[in-house]
Amino acid sequence: MPRTLAIDFGMKRTGLAISDPLGMIANGLETLATDKLMDGLRLLNQKKPFERVVIGHPKRMSGEDSAVEQNILLFIESFKKVFPSVLVDRLDERFTSKIAMQTMISAGSKRSDRRDKGNIDKISATLLLQEYLNKG
Repeated sequence: MPRTLAIDFGMKRTGLAISDPLGMIANGLETLATDKLMDGLRLLNQKKPFERVVIGHPKRMSGEDSAVEQNILLFIESFKKVFPSVLVDRLDERFTSKIAMQTMISAGSKRSDRRDKGNIDKISATLLLQEYLNKG
């Protein structure tokens, strides 16, 4: 079964996670500088081809889209030009950063690791993907 990629898009950094070939388990990959994201995705697709991507849909508590949503929509437009055969799904990502931080604390991560926003972005992408796979 083809892999699913999760993208926790941010203006500076973007967290990535990918499923196992059976589409059951989410694995955190890395955090990339957003301005290098498309190049990183091309390389990743060569190593671990993906046929579906789930991108976080950040919303405010009121349910309105967050400010970064316009940038995500522009990214999706570019993504579809580079990867026209890859299906794109969206999933509400509210609370993933808070849950990621709690996960790191529960796992006994050092304070310095918890301060590294890249770690939080990667774990957020992993949580997003696992939720998506569980709904599958």
